[in-house]
Amino acid sequence: MSLPSPLKRCWPLMPLLGLGALPGLAWANPPEVATHQRAADTEAARPDAAHPDAARLDLALRARRVADRTWVIEGAVDDFRLANGCNIINTAFIATGAGVVVINTGPSLLYGQQQRALIAQTTREPVVQVVNLNQHPDHFLGNGAWADVGVQALPASAQAMQAEGEALAANLHRLCGPWQRHTVPMAATQSVPLGLQTLGQHRLEWLRLQGHTGGDLVLIDHTTGVAFVGGLVFKDRVPTTPHATPAQWLESLSRLESLHQAGCFRQLVPSHGPVHAGVDGMAQTRDWLQWVNRHLRDSAEAGRDLSELLGLPLPERFADWAAQPAEWHRTLVQWYPAHEVRALGPRTTAP
Repeated sequence: MSLPSPLKRCWPLMPLLGLGALPGLAWANPPEVATHQRAADTEAARPDAAHPDAARLDLALRARRVADRTWVIEGAVDDFRLANGCNIINTAFIATGAGVVVINTGPSLLYGQQQRALIAQTTREPVVQVVNLNQHPDHFLGNGAWADVGVQALPASAQAMQAEGEALAANLHRLCGPWQRHTVPMAATQSVPLGLQTLGQHRLEWLRLQGHTGGDLVLIDHTTGVAFVGGLVFKDRVPTTPHATPAQWLESLSRLESLHQAGCFRQLVPSHGPVHAGVDGMAQTRDWLQWVNRHLRDSAEAGRDLSELLGLPLPERFADWAAQPAEWHRTLVQWYPAHEVRALGPRTTAP
C-alpha cells in the first residue's frame, strides 16, 4: 500500500513512535497514543505561570511537564514589562536519558541562572545541549548562565546576536531595570546539527525554517510528538515582526502544517502563548499575517496615512490577544511605509 505524499515524510519514524503497522490509517491514533494525548491535553489546560517577586528578584520559574521527560517553563503571555521581569518566553528542557537538551535561555542572566537551578532540581541528568531557536533577546540573553556548556544556534541567528546583541540588551535594561542586572549579550558559538539524531531515548529532528526571523530553528521530538516551534507560531498574542518576512513566514507555516498533518507532532510549544495541541496557533498566526498584509495594502491604496491606521480598532477576532496595541503599532510603523511606496507606484522623471 502506498502512503499519501504528506504521510511519507514521517512514515520512517512511525515504528519509533510505537504506531505499529498500517491497517488502513488506524495507526495514526492507536489507543495508547490517544490516551497519552488526552492526558497531555488535560495537563496543558492547567497553565502554571510565574509570579515574579521583584523584592527578591525571584522570577518564580516553574517547570510544567507536558510530555514524557519534557518540561516547559512558561512565561507571561504579554509584552516586556517590569512587572513580569521581562519573562514573556516559554523555554523548555528534555531529559533524554543521555543528558538534558535546553531550549532557549530567556531574557537575562538572572533568568538563565534560575532556569539552570530549576532544571537541576527537576532532573539529575547533566545538561548536554543548549540551543537558541532564534535571534530575539528573550531567546538568548540568558546564555551567560550556560557559558561552560556552550550554546548552539543557526549561523544566521548567531550572526544577528553578535550584530544586535548590545542594542537588544540595552533596550531590555531600559524596560526591566533590575531584572537585567549583569546581563551581557553572549551570542551562540556553536552550530546546531540539523536533521535527525538519536539522543538517549529520544529521536530529535532539527529543522531550519525562516520568516519570523532570517533563521528560525524548530525542534520536533518524534518520540513524544512535541514540536518546539519558536517564534513561527503565536497563540493568543499579537506576533512580533521586527525581523519578519511575511511571505517566507507563511511558507514556513505551510511546512509546519504539513508536518502536523503527516503525524510528525501533535503538541506545539510556541515561544509566546500557551502550549497547545492541534493547529490553532498556526491558524491564528496565518490569519494575522494575511489580514495585516491585506489591511495595509488596501489602506495604502485608499490613501490613508499612518496616523489614521494607528487609531483604528483591530477586528474582533484579534481584540483579546495579548501585547496590543503596542505590538500591533510596532508592526504598523515598520511595515506600512513600504506599502505606501508600492501604492504610489514607480516614480517618473519629468522631461
